[in-house]
Amino acid sequence: MAPGLRVQLPRALVLLLQLAVALLAVLPRHVTSDIAGDRTALLALRTAVGSHLKWDPSVSPCQGWLGVNCSGPVGNERVVELRLVGKSLSGQIPVGTVGNLTALQTLSLRFNAISGAIPADIGGCAQLRWLYLVGNRFDGDIPESFFSLALLKKADLSGNRLTGGVSPEFNKLTNLATLNLEGNNFTGELPSSLNLPKLTQFNVSYNGQLNGPVPASLSWVPASGFLGTALCNGPLAACANSSGDNKTDGLSTGAIVGIIVAAVLLLVIILSVWFLISFRRRRRASATAGASTEAAANVHEGAEPITVTVAMTDTDAVKQSHSPTAAAAALTGEGKKLVFLGSAPERPYDLETMLRASAEVLGKGVHGTTYRATLDGGDPVLVIKRLRDVHLSEREFRDRVVSLGALRHDNLPTLRAYFYSKEEKLLVYDFVGAGSLSSLLHGNGAEGRARLDFTARARIALAAARGVAFIHLGGAKSSHGSIKSSNVVVNGTRDGAYVADYGLAQLMGAAALPKRGTGYRAPEVTDARAVSHKTDVYSFGVVVLELLTGRAPTYALPDDGGAGGVDLARWVRSVVQEEWTSEVFDSVIGNEPRVEEEMMRLLQLGMECTEQHPDRRPSMAGVEARIERIVEDASRRADFSSTDGSRSVSA
Repeated sequence: MAPGLRVQLPRALVLLLQLAVALLAVLPRHVTSDIAGDRTALLALRTAVGSHLKWDPSVSPCQGWLGVNCSGPVGNERVVELRLVGKSLSGQIPVGTVGNLTALQTLSLRFNAISGAIPADIGGCAQLRWLYLVGNRFDGDIPESFFSLALLKKADLSGNRLTGGVSPEFNKLTNLATLNLEGNNFTGELPSSLNLPKLTQFNVSYNGQLNGPVPASLSWVPASGFLGTALCNGPLAACANSSGDNKTDGLSTGAIVGIIVAAVLLLVIILSVWFLISFRRRRRASATAGASTEAAANVHEGAEPITVTVAMTDTDAVKQSHSPTAAAAALTGEGKKLVFLGSAPERPYDLETMLRASAEVLGKGVHGTTYRATLDGGDPVLVIKRLRDVHLSEREFRDRVVSLGALRHDNLPTLRAYFYSKEEKLLVYDFVGAGSLSSLLHGNGAEGRARLDFTARARIALAAARGVAFIHLGGAKSSHGSIKSSNVVVNGTRDGAYVADYGLAQLMGAAALPKRGTGYRAPEVTDARAVSHKTDVYSFGVVVLELLTGRAPTYALPDDGGAGGVDLARWVRSVVQEEWTSEVFDSVIGNEPRVEEEMMRLLQLGMECTEQHPDRRPSMAGVEARIERIVEDASRRADFSSTDGSRSVSA
C-alpha cells in the first residue's frame, strides 16, 4: 500500500465498531470466575449497603465471613450462598457486585432496608436457585436479565415497592416452583399466557392496582393468593359483565315518576320516625326525674346483672334529697359525676377527690393517656384512662362502657367507674401493679429479659390467653381490639398477667388506622374499630413471638426515621424456612436446658396465630389449651418447685 493511502471503510462497519467500543465501556470489568473475583464483588457490596459487616478482607470469604458459604474442591472454592437476613443493610446494590457472584446458588437479603432497583446484572448469577429479597425497598421494574435465571426454583420478591406489570417473561423460568410478588405496586392484568409447569406456590396479594381475570393457568391458586387486588374469576368472584347490551340511554318517564314517589314516601317515613323518637325521649325524661340513683343492666351473656351507681359527697346527698331532678341529672352526666359500675368502693371517693390525688403518667397510646392515681392515705390506687377522639353520644358511651364493666375475670383489670362530659371521658380501673410486658422485654435490654426465663414467659402468655379467650366468650362482636405487649401488665412475681385496654377500639370515633402498633395488626384489618376474634388471635401471636425472640414487633432500620421496620412475624418465618431456627430465640432463653421441645411448640403456635389468612388461625380457646399444656410440660421438665401444674397463673 502506498504511503498516505487511506482506506474508506463502509459506514455500516464503522457504526458496528463504535457500538462494540461503547458496549465494552459499560460492561463490568475484571469479572473473574474464581474466589478472588467473589471476594472483590462481596467487598464492593459491603461498601454499598453494609459497611458495618465485619468481613476480614485479608482472608478468603470461605474462612468465616458472616452469611457466606462456599463449595467446591479445596483450592478452587466458590461462593454459593449469601444469607444476610435482617442485618440492617441499606442503600442501593450497584452493578458489578451481586451479578459477579457467578457460582451463587442462594441469595437471601430478607428484611433489610435495601432500596433502588434490583441490579440489572443479576442475570450473571446463572447458577441461582433460591432468591429471597422479601421485606426491603426495591423499586422499579423487574430487570430483563432476571428472566434469564433458568435454574431459579424459588423467587420471593414480596414486601417491596416494585412496579410495572407482571411480565409474561416469567414463562422463561421453567423451573420456578414458588413465585411470591405480594405487597408491591404491580399494575395491570396478569398475562393470560402465563404458564409455569412446575409452579406450586403463587401470590400477588396486596397489589391494589392488579385487575382483570385470573388466568386459567392459575385457577388452582387459592383465593388467599389474590387478596387485596381487583382481580376476578378463578378462585375469586366472577368478573362483572362489562357488555353494554342491557344499558339504556336514559330513564323513562315512568321510572322518573317512580323515583319521585319513592323519595316522598322515604321523607314521610323519616319524619314519622323522628317524631316517634322525640315523643319517647320526652316520656323517658319525665320517668327518669323520679327514678333512683341505681340502675341495673344485664349486658354480657352469662354474666350477673351489674349495677350503676353515682358517687356523691355529703353535700351532694343533701342537695339530692331536696331536688327530685338531681338523680336524673347525675345519671345523664349533667351533674358531672363519677359513675361507678357495680357496688360503690369500700372507701367512697368522688371525681374531685380522685382528681386531687397524686398521679403519674404510665403511658400514652392511640386511645389516650394512662395515669396511676393514689388517693390520700394510699388506698385505693387507681388507673385512670383519659380517652381521646371519642365522638359517641352519652347514651352510646354509657352502654358500651357498662358492657365492658360486666367483664370480670382474673386476667382482666376491673373497670370500676367512668366519667362522661362533652370535654372529657375517663375510665377508672383497679391498679394491678408491676409493669408492662413491653417494658420488661425492651425497656431494660438483656438485663430486663434475663429476669424472664422460658417458663415465666410461657406463664405470662397463658394468663394473657385466658383473658382474651374470656372476652371472646361474649360472642362474635366481643373482641379486645388492641392486643400488644404494652397492654399486657405483668404481676409482681412475673408469673402471671392482665390484658388491659380491652374494648377501647369500639369507643373510638375515628375509623382511620393509627400508624403506631402496626406490627400487631392483622393484614386484613382496614378499620381500627372493626376487629374480629381472628384479628385478636393474630395480635396475640405477635406477642407470643415477641416473648420468644425478645424483639419488638417492628424494630427501626437505619435511615428510616422510625417510620418503618422489620415485621416480626415475617422475619420469624423467613428464619425458620431457612432452617436457622436457633437464631429465632432470645439469647437469654436460647440455651435453657430441658425445655427445647416446649420452646419449639410455642414457636409453632405463634406462627399459626400469625398466619396471613384468618381461617388458618386457631381460636383463642384452642390457643389457651395448647399453652396450658406447654406450661405444664415445661414446669415438670424444669422441676420448678414453685409450680404445681395447676391453672392458677393469674396471681
